[in-house]
Amino acid sequence: MSSTKTQTLISLLGILCLILINSTPANSSTDSPTAYEILQDYNLPVGLLPKGVTGYDLDSATGKFAAYFNGSCSFSLEGSYQLKYKSSIKGNISKGKLSRLEGVSVKLFFMWIDIVEVLRSGDDLDFSVGIASAGFPIDNFEECPQCGCGLNCGNRQVNKLRSNAFVSPHSGRFNSDH
Repeated sequence: MSSTKTQTLISLLGILCLILINSTPANSSTDSPTAYEILQDYNLPVGLLPKGVTGYDLDSATGKFAAYFNGSCSFSLEGSYQLKYKSSIKGNISKGKLSRLEGVSVKLFFMWIDIVEVLRSGDDLDFSVGIASAGFPIDNFEECPQCGCGLNCGNRQVNKLRSNAFVSPHSGRFNSDH
């Protein structure tokens, strides 16, 4: 009697293991890409989005996209700019370009200004606030910043964000200390 119960128990455990193995999702090429992988697919660096994207929408036919966070996200980049992301951001994405961007702003002096476009130009990224833009080396964006502490979280030391130039539609390029 006891060997029959043992065999039944072993059979049930075997079936349970098979069910668990077959129901566990496996990482495969059919899994949806992350929002960060979508940026890379469009030749943009992952560091344009902070850590913590909970989901995204993308219409690949029109380029319309949206990315979602659990709440708003703000952080400072050491020695540079304060950035703020709303709980959802949206815009259009195309190769090397985010346009009609909504939900991302930068603090300039005492005002928050919306970043409306990000354009990749070779190894640089140009961030436009409409009336002016600033250029930065793309390697500044190899890593995703974290809400609250940016790139300077824990004991990690991060270099000052390097800027190539400030660009104004009226005055052309000149060097900046940002």
